[in-house]
Amino acid sequence: MSKRKISRRTMLGGAATAAVMLFKSSYGKMIHAGIPESVLQSADPTKTIGPPPGETGTRSAFEHVVKKPSDISSRTPLQDLYGIITPSDRHYERHHAGVPAIDPHKYELLIHGMVNKPMVFTLADLKRFPSVSRICFLECSGNFRNSKETLTPQEICGLTSQSEWTGVMLSTLFRETGVQPKASWFLAEGGDAAIMTRSIPVKKAWDDAMIVYAQNGEAIRPEQGYPARLLLPGWEGNTSVKWLRRLELSDQPYMTREETSKYTYAVKDRIRQFSFEMDARSIITFPAFPQQVAKGWIEIRGIAWSGWGKIVKVEVSTDAGKTWQAARLQEPVLDKAHTGFRYLWQWNGDTTEIMSRAIDETGYTQPSLQQLVNARGTDMGGYHMNPITAWVIQRDGKVLFKPEKWK
Repeated sequence: MSKRKISRRTMLGGAATAAVMLFKSSYGKMIHAGIPESVLQSADPTKTIGPPPGETGTRSAFEHVVKKPSDISSRTPLQDLYGIITPSDRHYERHHAGVPAIDPHKYELLIHGMVNKPMVFTLADLKRFPSVSRICFLECSGNFRNSKETLTPQEICGLTSQSEWTGVMLSTLFRETGVQPKASWFLAEGGDAAIMTRSIPVKKAWDDAMIVYAQNGEAIRPEQGYPARLLLPGWEGNTSVKWLRRLELSDQPYMTREETSKYTYAVKDRIRQFSFEMDARSIITFPAFPQQVAKGWIEIRGIAWSGWGKIVKVEVSTDAGKTWQAARLQEPVLDKAHTGFRYLWQWNGDTTEIMSRAIDETGYTQPSLQQLVNARGTDMGGYHMNPITAWVIQRDGKVLFKPEKWK
């Protein structure tokens, strides 16, 4: 056997001459990627030595799953994900003054106000307390778009994501500081340039609130509040204040900007304030725009979630809402978490509409847009919108979103 010296250039697969190529991802989308020419020119990957092990893993160059950013937010590609856990770098973002850079060695969390022992906790202090991990979703309360047929699930409601979060129970810290019996609210303040602040009922702290410093097995990402954030499972994302730096206990809400001029909405002749829980919702992520299907068996897939508890049932309609059938829920079905669902359907090739509706353990059923209008009025704004979402499947197999007007 001849001995051939393997150079670093060979080991890297000719990376020095990498070319930017156009090709289709596994979702059929044309993308650019830098792939070594030697790899692309070789029809047999067993004939080319690949790159050696690295310090961090990478996605295949054939996969192009990205968030969709705007000036204030960045949406998760729901239609491109598998399972119920969102990769940390694909978790949606919503900021009010950008992402601050905070040195974890200088980080401090102050808890004061109506407590017996005001205290300042460093990040190391937080990590010394018993840790807890849980899987739950986060969702922006303004998570709904309804403007045109060419919207993807990402564009319609991509401001929701799910992670495994690790940290310390807020109740542990409240016991440490000695929260006074008459304290009924606390102010959560962030360390970003917006100094984001929200008033939170103390009862949520005694229930399931957490201060989290890790996400999906690693330190929480800067976009998600590094080095630590408040996590309020099931509640609107704005209340889970990121870059948390201060908690102040009081016997009344603080009436901050984010709960007076913002994050409130009209319900007919009244204004709804402190609408914390996110109601049950679902969306079909396949088939959905811009996918195209063929006549025959199709597995309809999607996710459902509720801020009030577990999803107990998801129903699917393949005839524009005339009849409904129970979909199969994918285990695990967790509390206040995205739950996958599937429904096997044989499409006969006729134009039709498919849709889903979620039912949670309180008995609440996801409403149609018309039901929301009937309950709230036409001037209901854009918060806490969770209507049933329909997809139109045309005879040629093209799938389009069905927008609905309510004004």
